[in-house]
Amino acid sequence: MASDTSATLWKNLRVVPAGWTAGIPELQDMRVQEGRIRWMGSAGTAPTGPAGEDTRDAHGAVVTPGLIDCHTHLVFGGHRAAEFAQRLAGASYEEISRAGGGIVSSVRATRAQSEDELFIQAVRRLDALRAEGVTAVEIKSGYGLNLEAERKMLRVARRLGVARPITVRTTFLGAHALPPEYAGRPDDYIDQVCQVMLPALHDEGLVDAVDVFCERIGFTLAQSERVFQAAVDCGLPVKMHAEQLSLMGGAALAARYKALSADHLEYLDEAGVVALRDAGTVAVLLPGAYYFLRETQLPPVDLLRRHGVPIALATDSNPGTSPNTSLLMVLNMACTLFRMTVGEALDAVTVHAAKALGCPQVTGRLQVGDRADFVIWDVDDPAELAYWIGLPRCREVVWQGAASGAVTGPRHS
Repeated sequence: MASDTSATLWKNLRVVPAGWTAGIPELQDMRVQEGRIRWMGSAGTAPTGPAGEDTRDAHGAVVTPGLIDCHTHLVFGGHRAAEFAQRLAGASYEEISRAGGGIVSSVRATRAQSEDELFIQAVRRLDALRAEGVTAVEIKSGYGLNLEAERKMLRVARRLGVARPITVRTTFLGAHALPPEYAGRPDDYIDQVCQVMLPALHDEGLVDAVDVFCERIGFTLAQSERVFQAAVDCGLPVKMHAEQLSLMGGAALAARYKALSADHLEYLDEAGVVALRDAGTVAVLLPGAYYFLRETQLPPVDLLRRHGVPIALATDSNPGTSPNTSLLMVLNMACTLFRMTVGEALDAVTVHAAKALGCPQVTGRLQVGDRADFVIWDVDDPAELAYWIGLPRCREVVWQGAASGAVTGPRHS
Protein backbone atom coordinates (compact mmCIF):
# COMPACT_ATOMS: atom_id res chain seq x y z
CA MET A 1 0.00 0.00 0.00
CA ALA A 2 1.48 3.34 -1.02
CA SER A 3 1.97 6.08 1.55
CA ASP A 4 -0.16 9.22 1.52
CA THR A 5 1.63 11.86 -0.60
CA SER A 6 -0.56 14.80 0.50
CA ALA A 7 0.23 16.95 3.52
CA THR A 8 -1.83 16.70 6.70
CA LEU A 9 -1.51 18.84 9.81
CA TRP A 10 -2.61 16.80 12.82
CA LYS A 11 -3.60 19.13 15.65
CA ASN A 12 -3.98 18.73 19.39
CA LEU A 13 -2.21 15.42 19.89
CA ARG A 14 -0.90 14.26 23.26
CA VAL A 15 2.10 12.34 21.94
CA VAL A 16 3.56 9.79 24.35
CA PRO A 17 7.37 9.96 24.01
CA ALA A 18 9.81 7.10 24.40
CA GLY A 19 10.80 6.82 28.03
CA TRP A 20 7.45 8.11 29.30
CA THR A 21 6.90 7.31 32.97
CA ALA A 22 3.77 9.15 34.11
CA GLY A 23 1.60 12.19 33.49
CA ILE A 24 -0.41 13.56 30.58
CA PRO A 25 1.71 14.73 27.62
CA GLU A 26 1.42 18.33 26.46
CA LEU A 27 -0.58 19.18 23.34
CA GLN A 28 1.37 19.05 20.09
CA ASP A 29 0.74 19.49 16.39
CA MET A 30 2.37 17.29 13.74
CA ARG A 31 2.72 17.76 9.99
CA VAL A 32 2.82 14.59 7.89
CA GLN A 33 3.76 14.53 4.22
CA GLU A 34 4.74 11.69 1.88
CA GLY A 35 4.29 9.21 4.70
CA ARG A 36 6.76 10.88 7.07
CA ILE A 37 6.70 13.35 9.93
CA ARG A 38 7.97 16.67 8.57
CA TRP A 39 7.37 18.92 11.58
CA MET A 40 6.37 18.61 15.24
CA GLY A 41 5.90 21.29 17.87
CA SER A 42 3.66 22.82 20.49
CA ALA A 43 0.01 23.10 19.56
CA GLY A 44 -0.77 26.22 17.54
CA THR A 45 2.83 26.92 16.47
CA ALA A 46 2.97 25.13 13.12
CA PRO A 47 4.53 27.08 10.24
CA THR A 48 2.39 27.60 7.16
CA GLY A 49 1.99 24.35 5.26
CA PRO A 50 1.80 23.61 1.56
CA ALA A 51 -1.21 24.62 -0.50
CA GLY A 52 -4.10 22.23 -0.11
CA GLU A 53 -2.92 20.85 3.21
CA ASP A 54 -5.55 18.90 5.11
CA THR A 55 -6.13 19.62 8.80
CA ARG A 56 -7.23 16.99 11.31
CA ASP A 57 -8.07 17.76 14.93
CA ALA A 58 -7.49 14.94 17.43
CA HIS A 59 -9.12 16.99 20.25
CA GLY A 60 -6.45 16.21 22.81
CA ALA A 61 -6.36 12.46 22.27
CA VAL A 62 -3.43 10.37 23.52
CA VAL A 63 -1.21 9.29 20.60
CA THR A 64 1.49 6.63 20.53
CA PRO A 65 3.70 5.26 17.78
CA GLY A 66 2.09 2.36 15.96
CA LEU A 67 2.41 -0.75 18.06
CA ILE A 68 4.84 -3.46 16.90
CA ASP A 69 4.31 -7.17 17.48
CA CYS A 70 7.85 -8.47 16.99
CA HIS A 71 7.27 -12.20 17.62
CA THR A 72 4.29 -14.04 16.13
CA HIS A 73 3.44 -17.33 14.43
CA LEU A 74 0.26 -16.05 12.77
CA VAL A 75 0.24 -18.49 9.85
CA PHE A 76 -0.77 -22.02 10.81
CA GLY A 77 -3.45 -24.63 10.25
CA GLY A 78 -5.92 -25.94 12.79
CA HIS A 79 -5.78 -25.36 16.54
CA ARG A 80 -4.64 -27.20 19.67
CA ALA A 81 -7.52 -26.74 22.07
CA ALA A 82 -7.41 -30.44 22.97
CA GLU A 83 -3.82 -30.04 24.19
CA PHE A 84 -4.94 -27.11 26.31
CA ALA A 85 -7.37 -29.47 28.01
CA GLN A 86 -4.58 -32.06 28.44
CA ARG A 87 -2.40 -29.52 30.21
CA LEU A 88 -5.29 -28.60 32.49
CA ALA A 89 -5.52 -32.29 33.34
CA GLY A 90 -1.85 -32.34 34.35
CA ALA A 91 0.22 -33.09 31.26
CA SER A 92 3.28 -30.90 30.72
CA TYR A 93 4.17 -29.12 27.47
CA GLU A 94 7.20 -31.40 27.10
CA GLU A 95 5.14 -34.57 27.71
CA ILE A 96 2.63 -33.55 25.05
CA SER A 97 5.41 -32.75 22.59
CA ARG A 98 7.21 -36.04 23.14
CA ALA A 99 3.94 -37.93 22.61
CA GLY A 100 3.54 -36.48 19.11
CA GLY A 101 1.56 -33.39 20.00
CA GLY A 102 2.81 -29.86 20.30
CA ILE A 103 4.43 -28.26 17.28
CA VAL A 104 4.29 -31.46 15.23
CA SER A 105 0.49 -31.56 15.46
CA SER A 106 0.34 -28.06 13.99
CA VAL A 107 2.74 -29.22 11.28
CA ARG A 108 0.31 -31.92 10.19
CA ALA A 109 -2.56 -29.42 10.01
CA THR A 110 -0.52 -26.77 8.21
CA ARG A 111 0.80 -29.16 5.59
CA ALA A 112 -2.75 -30.32 4.87
CA GLN A 113 -4.11 -26.86 4.09
CA SER A 114 -3.76 -24.83 0.91
CA GLU A 115 -2.12 -21.44 0.75
CA ASP A 116 -5.54 -19.80 0.35
CA GLU A 117 -6.95 -21.64 3.35
CA LEU A 118 -4.01 -20.57 5.50
CA PHE A 119 -4.38 -16.98 4.29
CA ILE A 120 -8.07 -16.81 5.18
CA GLN A 121 -7.35 -17.96 8.73
CA ALA A 122 -4.25 -15.80 9.21
CA VAL A 123 -5.83 -12.58 7.96
CA ARG A 124 -8.47 -12.82 10.71
CA ARG A 125 -5.74 -12.99 13.32
CA LEU A 126 -3.86 -10.13 11.69
CA ASP A 127 -6.99 -7.98 11.61
CA ALA A 128 -7.44 -8.53 15.35
CA LEU A 129 -3.94 -7.14 15.93
CA ARG A 130 -4.55 -4.21 13.58
CA ALA A 131 -7.77 -3.34 15.40
CA GLU A 132 -5.67 -2.69 18.52
CA GLY A 133 -3.16 -0.38 16.86
CA VAL A 134 -0.51 -2.77 15.52
CA THR A 135 1.18 -1.26 12.45
CA ALA A 136 4.11 -3.69 12.10
CA VAL A 137 4.36 -7.41 12.75
CA GLU A 138 6.88 -10.20 12.47
CA ILE A 139 5.52 -13.53 11.19
CA LYS A 140 7.52 -16.74 11.54
CA SER A 141 7.29 -19.93 9.56
CA GLY A 142 8.03 -23.19 11.37
CA TYR A 143 4.83 -25.23 11.05
CA GLY A 144 5.79 -26.64 7.65
CA LEU A 145 9.19 -28.22 8.32
CA ASN A 146 9.74 -29.12 4.67
CA LEU A 147 10.54 -26.86 1.76
CA GLU A 148 7.10 -26.88 0.18
CA ALA A 149 5.17 -26.16 3.37
CA GLU A 150 7.64 -23.58 4.70
CA ARG A 151 7.45 -21.80 1.34
CA LYS A 152 3.64 -21.87 1.57
CA MET A 153 3.69 -20.26 5.01
CA LEU A 154 6.12 -17.52 4.02
CA ARG A 155 4.17 -16.77 0.86
CA VAL A 156 1.06 -16.30 2.98
CA ALA A 157 2.96 -13.95 5.29
CA ARG A 158 4.06 -11.87 2.31
CA ARG A 159 0.46 -11.81 1.01
CA LEU A 160 -0.75 -10.49 4.34
CA GLY A 161 1.55 -7.50 3.99
CA VAL A 162 0.05 -6.73 0.60
CA ALA A 163 -3.58 -7.32 1.56
CA ARG A 164 -3.55 -5.09 4.65
CA PRO A 165 -2.02 -1.70 5.54
CA ILE A 166 0.66 -3.07 7.84
CA THR A 167 4.38 -3.76 7.72
CA VAL A 168 5.10 -7.51 7.71
CA ARG A 169 8.57 -8.95 8.31
CA THR A 170 9.07 -12.66 7.69
CA THR A 171 11.27 -15.00 9.70
CA PHE A 172 12.29 -18.49 8.59
CA LEU A 173 11.93 -20.85 11.56
CA GLY A 174 12.62 -24.14 9.83
CA ALA A 175 14.50 -25.25 12.95
CA HIS A 176 11.36 -25.15 15.08
CA ALA A 177 10.92 -28.87 15.71
CA LEU A 178 12.00 -32.20 14.26
CA PRO A 179 9.50 -33.36 11.62
CA PRO A 180 8.28 -36.96 11.89
CA GLU A 181 10.09 -38.08 8.74
CA TYR A 182 13.41 -37.15 10.39
CA ALA A 183 12.72 -38.90 13.71
CA GLY A 184 16.05 -39.80 15.33
CA ARG A 185 18.00 -37.85 12.68
CA PRO A 186 18.13 -34.24 13.88
CA ASP A 187 21.51 -33.51 12.26
CA ASP A 188 20.21 -34.69 8.91
CA TYR A 189 17.27 -32.35 9.26
CA ILE A 190 19.54 -29.43 10.13
CA ASP A 191 21.45 -30.25 6.93
CA GLN A 192 18.17 -29.90 5.04
CA VAL A 193 17.37 -26.59 6.76
CA CYS A 194 20.80 -25.10 6.11
CA GLN A 195 21.68 -26.51 2.71
CA VAL A 196 18.32 -26.73 0.93
CA MET A 197 15.45 -24.88 2.59
CA LEU A 198 17.05 -21.62 3.67
CA PRO A 199 19.02 -20.96 0.44
CA ALA A 200 15.96 -21.67 -1.71
CA LEU A 201 13.58 -19.51 0.32
CA HIS A 202 16.13 -16.71 0.55
CA ASP A 203 16.64 -16.77 -3.22
CA GLU A 204 12.87 -16.43 -3.64
CA GLY A 205 12.84 -13.27 -1.50
CA LEU A 206 10.71 -14.80 1.24
CA VAL A 207 13.01 -14.41 4.24
CA ASP A 208 13.92 -11.30 6.26
CA ALA A 209 15.49 -13.10 9.26
CA VAL A 210 16.23 -16.60 10.58
CA ASP A 211 15.18 -18.08 13.92
CA VAL A 212 15.84 -21.35 15.76
CA PHE A 213 14.26 -23.06 18.78
CA CYS A 214 17.20 -23.89 21.03
CA GLU A 215 15.83 -26.13 23.77
CA ARG A 216 15.81 -29.70 25.07
CA ILE A 217 12.73 -30.42 22.94
CA GLY A 218 14.12 -28.35 20.08
CA PHE A 219 17.71 -28.15 18.88
CA THR A 220 21.11 -28.19 20.58
CA LEU A 221 23.56 -25.33 20.73
CA ALA A 222 25.69 -26.93 18.04
CA GLN A 223 22.72 -27.44 15.74
CA SER A 224 21.50 -23.89 16.40
CA GLU A 225 24.90 -22.48 15.53
CA ARG A 226 24.86 -24.32 12.21
CA VAL A 227 21.58 -22.57 11.39
CA PHE A 228 23.04 -19.22 12.41
CA GLN A 229 26.08 -19.78 10.19
CA ALA A 230 23.83 -20.61 7.26
CA ALA A 231 21.94 -17.36 7.89
CA VAL A 232 25.19 -15.41 7.95
CA ASP A 233 26.17 -17.01 4.64
CA CYS A 234 22.90 -15.64 3.20
CA GLY A 235 23.46 -12.22 4.72
CA LEU A 236 20.43 -12.54 7.00
CA PRO A 237 20.06 -11.47 10.65
CA VAL A 238 19.21 -14.05 13.29
CA LYS A 239 16.89 -14.50 16.27
CA MET A 240 16.51 -17.26 18.83
CA HIS A 241 13.89 -18.91 21.01
CA ALA A 242 16.17 -19.20 24.03
CA GLU A 243 16.11 -20.27 27.69
CA GLN A 244 12.34 -20.84 27.74
CA LEU A 245 12.26 -24.19 29.51
CA SER A 246 15.86 -24.56 30.67
CA LEU A 247 19.20 -22.76 30.72
CA MET A 248 21.11 -24.01 27.66
CA GLY A 249 23.27 -21.00 26.85
CA GLY A 250 21.24 -20.10 23.79
CA ALA A 251 21.09 -16.40 24.61
CA ALA A 252 24.89 -16.21 24.80
CA LEU A 253 25.12 -17.95 21.42
CA ALA A 254 22.59 -15.51 19.97
CA ALA A 255 24.65 -12.64 21.34
CA ARG A 256 27.81 -13.96 19.65
CA TYR A 257 25.97 -13.70 16.34
CA LYS A 258 24.67 -10.19 17.16
CA ALA A 259 21.10 -11.49 17.02
CA LEU A 260 18.26 -9.04 16.62
CA SER A 261 16.61 -10.67 19.61
CA ALA A 262 16.59 -13.54 22.05
CA ASP A 263 13.04 -14.48 23.00
CA HIS A 264 11.22 -16.05 25.99
CA LEU A 265 14.23 -16.06 28.40
CA GLU A 266 12.54 -17.34 31.56
CA TYR A 267 15.71 -19.24 32.56
CA LEU A 268 18.21 -16.60 31.46
CA ASP A 269 21.10 -16.07 33.89
CA GLU A 270 23.20 -12.98 34.56
CA ALA A 271 26.00 -14.06 32.23
CA GLY A 272 23.46 -14.33 29.44
CA VAL A 273 22.03 -10.91 30.30
CA VAL A 274 25.50 -9.35 30.07
CA ALA A 275 26.10 -11.06 26.74
CA LEU A 276 22.85 -9.62 25.37
CA ARG A 277 23.79 -6.17 26.60
CA ASP A 278 27.23 -6.27 25.04
CA ALA A 279 25.81 -7.48 21.72
CA GLY A 280 22.98 -4.95 21.59
CA THR A 281 20.48 -7.82 21.33
CA VAL A 282 16.90 -7.17 22.43
CA ALA A 283 15.32 -9.36 25.10
CA VAL A 284 11.81 -10.22 23.87
CA LEU A 285 9.55 -11.35 26.70
CA LEU A 286 6.37 -13.29 25.94
CA PRO A 287 3.96 -13.15 28.88
CA GLY A 288 1.17 -14.78 26.88
CA ALA A 289 3.08 -18.06 26.69
CA TYR A 290 4.15 -17.73 30.33
CA TYR A 291 0.51 -17.31 31.34
CA PHE A 292 -0.96 -19.95 29.04
CA LEU A 293 1.56 -22.61 30.11
CA ARG A 294 1.11 -21.63 33.77
CA GLU A 295 4.85 -21.23 34.16
CA THR A 296 6.33 -20.22 37.50
CA GLN A 297 9.88 -19.28 36.44
CA LEU A 298 9.80 -15.51 35.83
CA PRO A 299 12.16 -13.96 33.29
CA PRO A 300 14.90 -11.91 35.01
CA VAL A 301 13.38 -8.47 34.47
CA ASP A 302 15.40 -6.89 37.28
CA LEU A 303 18.67 -8.18 35.80
CA LEU A 304 17.71 -6.93 32.36
CA ARG A 305 16.92 -3.50 33.83
CA ARG A 306 20.13 -3.39 35.86
CA HIS A 307 22.30 -4.13 32.85
CA GLY A 308 20.39 -1.88 30.47
CA VAL A 309 19.19 -4.57 28.07
CA PRO A 310 16.29 -3.28 25.94
CA ILE A 311 13.12 -5.26 26.65
CA ALA A 312 10.46 -5.86 24.02
CA LEU A 313 7.10 -7.57 24.38
CA ALA A 314 5.12 -9.55 21.82
CA THR A 315 2.04 -11.75 21.61
CA ASP A 316 3.87 -14.92 20.48
CA SER A 317 0.53 -15.57 18.78
CA ASN A 318 0.53 -19.29 18.02
CA PRO A 319 -1.82 -22.29 18.26
CA GLY A 320 -0.14 -24.14 21.10
CA THR A 321 1.25 -21.89 23.80
CA SER A 322 -0.15 -18.40 23.20
CA PRO A 323 -3.38 -18.30 21.16
CA ASN A 324 -3.45 -14.55 21.71
CA THR A 325 -4.14 -11.77 19.22
CA SER A 326 -4.19 -8.86 21.69
CA LEU A 327 -0.98 -6.90 22.18
CA LEU A 328 -2.83 -4.69 24.67
CA MET A 329 -3.52 -7.77 26.77
CA VAL A 330 0.21 -8.45 26.65
CA LEU A 331 0.83 -4.98 28.11
CA ASN A 332 -1.43 -5.83 31.02
CA MET A 333 0.18 -9.23 31.51
CA ALA A 334 3.68 -7.74 31.48
CA CYS A 335 2.71 -5.24 34.16
CA THR A 336 0.82 -7.67 36.38
CA LEU A 337 2.88 -10.86 35.91
CA PHE A 338 6.38 -9.50 35.21
CA ARG A 339 6.06 -6.33 37.33
CA MET A 340 7.02 -4.04 34.46
CA THR A 341 5.94 -0.41 34.63
CA VAL A 342 3.47 0.95 32.09
CA GLY A 343 6.20 3.10 30.60
CA GLU A 344 8.48 0.08 30.20
CA ALA A 345 5.66 -1.86 28.60
CA LEU A 346 4.87 0.92 26.11
CA ASP A 347 8.53 1.21 25.10
CA ALA A 348 8.56 -2.60 24.80
CA VAL A 349 5.91 -2.56 22.04
CA THR A 350 7.26 0.50 20.25
CA VAL A 351 10.90 1.60 20.23
CA HIS A 352 12.42 -1.64 21.60
CA ALA A 353 10.14 -3.85 19.51
CA ALA A 354 11.25 -1.89 16.45
CA LYS A 355 14.86 -2.81 17.15
CA ALA A 356 13.89 -6.48 17.50
CA LEU A 357 11.91 -6.30 14.25
CA GLY A 358 14.99 -5.27 12.30
CA CYS A 359 13.22 -3.09 9.71
CA PRO A 360 14.99 0.26 9.24
CA GLN A 361 11.78 2.00 8.19
CA VAL A 362 10.05 1.08 11.46
CA THR A 363 11.48 3.06 14.39
CA GLY A 364 8.74 2.83 17.02
CA ARG A 365 9.13 6.58 17.61
CA LEU A 366 7.38 9.78 16.56
CA GLN A 367 10.10 12.25 15.62
CA VAL A 368 10.75 14.47 12.62
CA GLY A 369 11.97 12.26 9.79
CA ASP A 370 10.36 9.10 11.12
CA ARG A 371 7.68 7.26 9.18
CA ALA A 372 4.20 8.39 10.20
CA ASP A 373 2.92 5.22 11.85
CA PHE A 374 0.82 6.18 14.86
CA VAL A 375 -2.33 5.40 16.81
CA ILE A 376 -4.95 7.78 18.21
CA TRP A 377 -6.40 6.35 21.41
CA ASP A 378 -9.68 6.94 23.15
CA VAL A 379 -8.07 7.33 26.58
CA ASP A 380 -7.26 10.21 28.93
CA ASP A 381 -4.06 8.74 30.40
CA PRO A 382 -1.47 6.54 28.62
CA ALA A 383 -1.60 4.16 31.59
CA GLU A 384 -5.08 3.14 30.44
CA LEU A 385 -3.51 1.23 27.56
CA ALA A 386 -2.24 -1.36 30.04
CA TYR A 387 -5.20 -0.98 32.40
CA TRP A 388 -8.34 -1.81 30.42
CA ILE A 389 -9.02 -5.43 29.54
CA GLY A 390 -11.27 -6.13 26.58
CA LEU A 391 -12.57 -2.56 26.18
CA PRO A 392 -11.81 -1.21 22.67
CA ARG A 393 -9.73 1.95 23.00
CA CYS A 394 -8.17 2.32 19.55
CA ARG A 395 -9.87 5.16 17.69
CA GLU A 396 -7.74 5.51 14.58
CA VAL A 397 -4.62 3.98 13.06
CA VAL A 398 -2.30 5.86 10.70
CA TRP A 399 0.19 3.82 8.67
CA GLN A 400 2.72 5.47 6.38
CA GLY A 401 0.77 8.70 6.76
CA ALA A 402 -2.54 7.25 5.59
CA ALA A 403 -5.40 7.21 8.10
CA SER A 404 -7.72 4.25 8.42
CA GLY A 405 -10.75 6.38 9.17
CA ALA A 406 -12.01 9.78 10.21
CA VAL A 407 -11.46 11.41 13.57
CA THR A 408 -14.84 12.89 14.40
CA GLY A 409 -15.22 15.08 17.41
CA PRO A 410 -13.93 14.86 20.97
CA ARG A 411 -13.29 11.66 22.81
CA HIS A 412 -15.78 9.90 25.00
CA SER A 413 -14.83 8.35 28.33
